[in-house]
Amino acid sequence: MHIQVNTDNNIAGREDVVRFVESVLQSKLGNISDPITRIEVHLKDESATKHGPDDKRCMVEARLQGRQPVSASHASDNLQSAVTGAVDKLRNVLDRELGKLRAHR
Repeated sequence: MHIQVNTDNNIAGREDVVRFVESVLQSKLGNISDPITRIEVHLKDESATKHGPDDKRCMVEARLQGRQPVSASHASDNLQSAVTGAVDKLRNVLDRELGKLRAHR
C-alpha cells in the first residue's frame, strides 16, 4: 500500500504530519490493506492564518485493486482530529465495499 500525503502551504511541520498520517493509516487500515494499492491524503487549512471552528480538513482516497476509488473527508478544529475522523469514515466505507466484494464471490 503506497501512501501519498499532500498538504497546502498553511500546514506547518510537514514531516511530523506525514509520520502521524502514516501511523494512523497503518493502525486503522493495516488489517484490511491487501486490496488497497494506494492511499492519497489531502490536508488543508481552510482559513489559513485565522483560527475558526472546523477549519482543518482531511480528505482520504483509497484506490482498490479492480474497483473504483473510495473516499471520505472530515473537518475539525485541529489536524489530528481531522485525520482520525477521515480515516475512521474511510474504514467504514472500505468495510462496506469489501463486504460487497466478498458477498459476490
